[in-house]
Amino acid sequence: MIWDRLARLFRGGRAPVDIQSRFELLREAITGTMSRFYMARDRHTGEIVGLKIIDPEKMAQFEQRFRGLKKPWEGEIAIRLQHPNIVRTLEYGWTTKGEPFLVMEYLQGGVLSHLLVARDPRLEGLKLTIIRQAAEAVAAVHEAGFIHHDICPRNLFLLAHEDVVKLIDFGLTVPATPEFFRPGNRTGTPDYMAPEVARRQPADQRLDVFSFGVTAYEILTGQLPWPRGTTALNRGTTAIAVMAHGRPGRDIRELRPSIHPDLAKAVHACIEPDPNRRCPSMRHFLAMIRKVENEDVS
Repeated sequence: MIWDRLARLFRGGRAPVDIQSRFELLREAITGTMSRFYMARDRHTGEIVGLKIIDPEKMAQFEQRFRGLKKPWEGEIAIRLQHPNIVRTLEYGWTTKGEPFLVMEYLQGGVLSHLLVARDPRLEGLKLTIIRQAAEAVAAVHEAGFIHHDICPRNLFLLAHEDVVKLIDFGLTVPATPEFFRPGNRTGTPDYMAPEVARRQPADQRLDVFSFGVTAYEILTGQLPWPRGTTALNRGTTAIAVMAHGRPGRDIRELRPSIHPDLAKAVHACIEPDPNRRCPSMRHFLAMIRKVENEDVS
């Protein structure tokens, strides 16, 4: 029974929460593949928060991939990630209907994927800042002992009235320990997926470095290093994904000739197909661009 699985997940005496009594649901903000997200008012504090309610059936299906392993669920992971560039999780638990939920700070602004598609003018002059902050966020996830598993513009949120980026959504996040490096966990967004993940090979935190590199490349150029959509995992086959991400991406200087050479080198180090030749960590990436003050050479 799903209820029994959830009870085991939330062992520790947490009482189920009646969502309708506890929160005033102001509007539904986002509906994802596994969850619903609301702007809500906490009736206890009056605070406006983000409320994520997860489909228990879909969550149970995902958790089955890690049967026999002591994998924490999203709430347990997210509340441990305290960083200025990571969305702040305030509380987690389960509802009286048996649904896992998280309470987070409510963010006003837009996800980076939408801003890139719209070519939002606010991004001009801010791209290097966004890349640095995103790198800091991913580094913090890694230093806390996890692999995010879905770094992409859809999971980066730019605040409306501040030049601040927040990493969001830890639904696919797993511990960075050997039992979770085993092949087979092919999760993430295909266009940003590291080749070792697409090939169902062993994969560690460097898979996030690759996804981050693809994201940084897109922020700087508006395009991906490979033709978009070539990594679609159709009918369970990985052939297209391997063909695309198994070769070097298009030189970023072809799309942005004036880019700072250190920034270009760092981005390409992240999207190296061979993880043993790839930039080894987000801290290493940040060190590579430490002296970069502008996206382009003036």
